[in-house]
Amino acid sequence: PSGAGAPLPEEDCMKLNPSFVGIALSSLLAIDLWASKRLGVCAGEGSAWGSARPLMKVIEVSGHGIPWLLGTFYGLCQSDSSAAREVLLNLLFALLLDLLMVAVVKGLVKRPRPTHNKMDMFITISVDKYSFPSGHATRAALICRFVLRHLVLAVPLRVLVVLWALIVSISRVMLGRHNMTDVLFGLLLGYTLYGVVEHCWLSPATVPALFALW
Repeated sequence: PSGAGAPLPEEDCMKLNPSFVGIALSSLLAIDLWASKRLGVCAGEGSAWGSARPLMKVIEVSGHGIPWLLGTFYGLCQSDSSAAREVLLNLLFALLLDLLMVAVVKGLVKRPRPTHNKMDMFITISVDKYSFPSGHATRAALICRFVLRHLVLAVPLRVLVVLWALIVSISRVMLGRHNMTDVLFGLLLGYTLYGVVEHCWLSPATVPALFALW
């Protein structure tokens, strides 16, 4: 018949021959969503580990940005040691940088929260309706690296700091707040942001006017 050998339209060719990368990404996304839902064992009171939900929410608050910002600012105002003020000022800078970067990425990606998440989080802002990346995971990794680098701690306390960062990150999936990829990228972002903080370290030599405020 007429036109039997005519080539298929380009869009039909694309549908019949999907790219390997597209298939791989779709499969990874499906696995991520499935596994994250299975691991959301504290997502609600009726979930498998629903009785542990109050404890998970306490852990959630321990990694929230507002308590860390307020605590760091208070310590900075109360400190009478120049060395302590330098460390606390850079921790404050790190926390503000973390909030800014997470907000920017969330606003760009706009990945919705998991469908099984309950929006009962502690103090949220507009971009917190988005899921990628996990700000708690980013903050946990950043604070963990900062504390281990700049505070002199005994080995048991150093282990506790690392465990805290891991537990905060894991709790995000258990509570149903995030998918696993949100948390993994958050940890990577926080680890990387610490390098930025070290590179831009604020000291009396680099920003004397800032230290004069204190």
